Amino acid sequence: MDTFAYLARRTLQALIVVLLVTVVVFGLLHALPGGPARGILGPQASAQQIADFNHEQGLDRPLPVQYLRYLNTLLHGDLGTSYTLNESVSSLIGQRLPKTLVLSLLSALVGLLLAIPLGMWQAVRRNRPADYVITALSFVAYSTPVYFLGLVLVLVFTQWLPWFPSQAPQGDTLGQVFAQPNALVLPVVAGAATMVAVFSRYMRAATLENLSEDYVRTARAGGSRPTAILFRHVFRNSLTSVIAMLGYYVPVLFGGAIVVEQLFNFPGMGLLFWSAAQSSDYPVLLGCVLVISVATVIGTLLADVVQRLVDPRVKAGETA
Repeated sequence: MDTFAYLARRTLQALIVVLLVTVVVFGLLHALPGGPARGILGPQASAQQIADFNHEQGLDRPLPVQYLRYLNTLLHGDLGTSYTLNESVSSLIGQRLPKTLVLSLLSALVGLLLAIPLGMWQAVRRNRPADYVITALSFVAYSTPVYFLGLVLVLVFTQWLPWFPSQAPQGDTLGQVFAQPNALVLPVVAGAATMVAVFSRYMRAATLENLSEDYVRTARAGGSRPTAILFRHVFRNSLTSVIAMLGYYVPVLFGGAIVVEQLFNFPGMGLLFWSAAQSSDYPVLLGCVLVISVATVIGTLLADVVQRLVDPRVKAGETA
């Protein structure tokens, strides 16, 4: 019953945050220089053209009425129309978002599969030369800009060692993307590098904290093997902090995807956002911002739910 009440409260909080996100995006749309009409019609539009556009789109109505209308269109899946591509923003995002999700999920999966055992290994060998070396490499990876790392990967693995293509998979469908797995390697590595650096540090700290707990000393005194203690008890308890941070890492993944997709010419939402920014295509920009914000809210909600399931000791107020 407590778990159900917790889930209901977190879901309600997520819905409130999503509603606030729509308010912010609506405000950004109306904060454009000259308003939405000027942004869409361009700087050469006359005052009469702007007035006609505002009347046609209902932008001359009171702001509360406009917001309710905007909210209604969102509920119907309408994010507006791109005035440079002359296509609905929902359609554009629908075509690009699955590819970005694939790239982000693969990067996250590779990052976690490397970071979690690496962090535990460092904790077990705390203050040894290997720990110092990996810590130094983690700080270097964390401080290296994604675009610079991507350029290094391209230079090394497409020029000096021609193992992989310099471009990510090109195609309109996920089937076409997966048909070129070797072309996914460099974008995934570029997206996963920072995640390995960050989450290995979290896992190391969490493992060290759990290794100093009383239950570990009790298990050792009872004759349990160190590997059994590490994997049966410490591993699971250490995962809770990593899971909690994973939800908050969603916007970082999407932010990195913008750079990675532009660098490797991957036809995902990040490249769409980059192109829209260059052409001042505000409906596409705000549509992408809205989707990324909602994805962040959903990611944090799922992380809290999984954390609650993994560790029932987590109280509702501790992860809010």
